[in-house]
Amino acid sequence: MFTLTVSDHTMVAHSLPDPFFGPAQRVHGATYAVDASLIADDLDEHGVVADIGALARALRAVLGDLDHRNLDDDPAFAGVLTTTEVLARTVADRLAGRIRAGALGSSTEHLRELDVTLRESPVAAAGYRRTLGVGP
Repeated sequence: MFTLTVSDHTMVAHSLPDPFFGPAQRVHGATYAVDASLIADDLDEHGVVADIGALARALRAVLGDLDHRNLDDDPAFAGVLTTTEVLARTVADRLAGRIRAGALGSSTEHLRELDVTLRESPVAAAGYRRTLGVGP
């Protein structure tokens, strides 16, 4: 298996209104360092998993939709606790949608999985891995 990882970051505001989350029940800011990794069975005709720049641009586009927003006000998250795990799944699903829509070009049949990790501090991270469903 081959992997390709790009990194970026996003800054959001949100609250986690459940006593389980203690002080994070209140609106607070979060800066996430984000890693997105493609997992492939093989390399494409150019000898790569994917174009690094294209993957970085696709990740930036996904994160740009979240940047500097209060997620509590975003209809897409209505009634959803926007935990780090939920946001990792959201980023993975949106990035997979961009890949299916052609953000990495047409040679994606060798891509199998996408793994997204959000690091909320130097000692804590959460992630989500999903199949891409772009192959045959």
